[in-house]
Amino acid sequence: QVQLVESGGGLVQTGGSLRLSCAASGRTFSTYAMGWFRQNPGKERESVARIIWSGGSTYYSDSVKGRFTISKNNAENTVYLQMNSLKPEDTAVYYCAADLHYGFKYWGQGTQVTVSS
Repeated sequence: QVQLVESGGGLVQTGGSLRLSCAASGRTFSTYAMGWFRQNPGKERESVARIIWSGGSTYYSDSVKGRFTISKNNAENTVYLQMNSLKPEDTAVYYCAADLHYGFKYWGQGTQVTVSS
């Protein structure tokens, strides 16, 4: 089992920045990848970014490429999402998730990000 706790959401104006954090605990030694997803009411959950825990390869959705950066701190079992040049369409609940080699099965509680126009 892996427990994930997100923090760092909030309200920001268009063009602003926020940094989300996700602290992992439990069976973290088995982590293959960590990811950030987002979801709005009535819409499907969208993959935003992911990072391979060993090696650090990163992947981004086209909608955030060049604006968001995912990073990790292995020693602290923490993954970050630096979000710059935020747009109103980035408004969503952001979730952290862990993949232990069989898909993203572990999820945090989510943190709200609201970008005002």
